Amino acid sequence: MQMTDIIAKKRDGEELSTEEIAYMIKGYTKGDIPDYQMSAMCMAILLRGMSDRETLDMTMSMTTSGENLDLSPIEGIKVDKHSTGGVGDKTSLVLCPMVSACGLKVAKMSGRGLGHTGGTIDKLESFPGFNTNISEEKFFENVNKIGISIMGQTADLVPADKKIYALRDVTGTVPSIPLIVSSIMSKKLASGSDVIVLDVKCGSGAFMKTKSQAKELARGLTRIGRLAGRKCAAVITDMDQPLGYAVGNALEVKEAISVLRGQQKGDLLELCLTLGTCMLTEAGFAETKDEARKMLRKTIKDGSALKKLAQMVEAQGGDARAVYDTSLLPEAKYKLPVYSTESGYVRGIQAEQVGLVSMHLGGGRATKDSVIDLAVGLVLDKKIGDHVDEGELLGTIHANDEKKAKEAVELLRRCYRFSSENHARTPFIKGII
Repeated sequence: MQMTDIIAKKRDGEELSTEEIAYMIKGYTKGDIPDYQMSAMCMAILLRGMSDRETLDMTMSMTTSGENLDLSPIEGIKVDKHSTGGVGDKTSLVLCPMVSACGLKVAKMSGRGLGHTGGTIDKLESFPGFNTNISEEKFFENVNKIGISIMGQTADLVPADKKIYALRDVTGTVPSIPLIVSSIMSKKLASGSDVIVLDVKCGSGAFMKTKSQAKELARGLTRIGRLAGRKCAAVITDMDQPLGYAVGNALEVKEAISVLRGQQKGDLLELCLTLGTCMLTEAGFAETKDEARKMLRKTIKDGSALKKLAQMVEAQGGDARAVYDTSLLPEAKYKLPVYSTESGYVRGIQAEQVGLVSMHLGGGRATKDSVIDLAVGLVLDKKIGDHVDEGELLGTIHANDEKKAKEAVELLRRCYRFSSENHARTPFIKGII
């Protein structure tokens, strides 16, 4: 079998066999197939596409390219959630304790943030002493004991994806749906959960800019998940503005805690209720959506979800007091208000640019090796549809560098767009597949 023949076959729009895909993934992971040949294949896939069978074969070959997490030591139904990435996305911090309090087992592996999108692991490390680098044995023990644990991804999980993703990033082949699907689902399948729920972001702050693109990706993800024998659902959600109000690690943790306390409603809570409903119904813990939502709301009302978060923090070496007293979380030295220079209704907020403001302050990574400042970021006061008077507060910058803080004030102000009329906002939940 020759890689040149396989490239030519896909270039000409033909379907690759299971054996050809396995040969390609195994050879590239081992280093037998060079980057330039795999680059050509990625471009051929981008231009010619893949059938469901090809995408499943590629996903499974990538899944088995390294270690798989065997969750059989954990009793009960295991659930996992994945987001395609967004600004202010602290969903896991709210959702995972809620569904765990309902009786599902949350055994989740998460990553760090890169660029303007944040990572769950970074946010959790805002809790003093919290350790995401725990052993598999401790991971299993925590999930069996308290029903929830979130750890960092292991180096040996899906090495094929790490190599191919890095290549796609520098060869203009990131937008390929089969390549995105195989990248996401190989990691989710290797993580071992029974139920996988996907949050597919759509809008200016997301990778998928249009609803049709997001729907195509959501359908691809759920099809491959089910073909691989997992229960799977996807929710398409709006990312034309940041999720919630806080952007920045410790600030997002504080907002998540506020939601778990029942002090804050809005899009973040609605997203967690929707994703949680999918988890509970797919797992058979609730027969109807209404029943599932009632179960989830009860965990906030009775405090059991907040307690689950505290138990997880304590079990992984963190200071659980910070769950009940958020002043123990990292706090920035400077807090600068951002006032509006215009009057009108907020027509739009450039979500990606808001993420870059937080990154400018030190809240994000330019490279994998960058050190982030957990305390910095920003908190918005106005969202799309809100009326603003000139001189009214748009948000607050949280910074540890005064010069960067002053620059961020103007940068955040530029993220807002105003209109004299209040246009109807598009639905936050754009579809469930």
